[in-house]
Amino acid sequence: MGEQDRDAAALEALRWLIEAGADEAVAEAAVDRYAVAAAPPSVAKTPASPPRIATSELSPRPPDPSPPVWAPVAAPPAPPQELLEDARRLAAAAADLNALHDSIRAFDGCSLKQSATNTVIYRGNPESKIMLIGEAPGREEDLQGRPFVGAAGQLLDRLLTWAGFDPEDVFITNLLFWRPPGNRTPETREIALCLPFIERHIVLMQPEYLLLIGNVSTQALLGQKGGITRLRGRWFPYSQEGLGAPVPAMAMLHPAFLLRQPAQKRLAWRDILAFREAVTGGIKAI
Repeated sequence: MGEQDRDAAALEALRWLIEAGADEAVAEAAVDRYAVAAAPPSVAKTPASPPRIATSELSPRPPDPSPPVWAPVAAPPAPPQELLEDARRLAAAAADLNALHDSIRAFDGCSLKQSATNTVIYRGNPESKIMLIGEAPGREEDLQGRPFVGAAGQLLDRLLTWAGFDPEDVFITNLLFWRPPGNRTPETREIALCLPFIERHIVLMQPEYLLLIGNVSTQALLGQKGGITRLRGRWFPYSQEGLGAPVPAMAMLHPAFLLRQPAQKRLAWRDILAFREAVTGGIKAI
């Protein structure tokens, strides 16, 4: 094979390698490009054929220092006990419902308030002897500043109306006054901070009947450990200092649960009819 044929064969082999993806020549030993880039300009220039550089001859480049972590300057949060005492103090100082509602709006101890749009306290008749207590505001309640105005509230209104109650003639509120993000279940700490206000609500109103809507309000106010499906439709005596006598309280499935489980509406309907019978008949069924 002549010299011209060898050159043609070499070019063809090179073309084949490039088409196969081998488009860069490498040395027999790995080259630390970071070390080369960090060297002075005279050293950083590499000849056409890079010299062999032994790995042992290269010193490792020291790592770049991490950037400082920014942290906002803020006062440490108050201890939970201090917040709880503040809630109790504000609730106990309220002589009437208006003062209590002002105290709730002024209370900044519950972290839910920081992400809520509105403080949601009540709707209906403040002079009613029938008090309904749910769990916490949802999205629509947070936007409008009134409890039970979304889809679950509309179902509750229909149940009350069908049972012979005017929703505007009863007092409807929640255990919590601010919406938990994403409508998550309220945390124990959040419930504890709102509980003094709802307890003061009950004392100031002196209701004759309580309808506790959902698992959270039932467990918090009655101290019951069972689930709502076991507690619903049952009467319990609610007692606390400031009430002349125990108040009959019934537990009921939450309308939001009924929207997810429509087959359970028959149980809710049965319970609200029993509640109406007690109210209209003056039955102290505890």
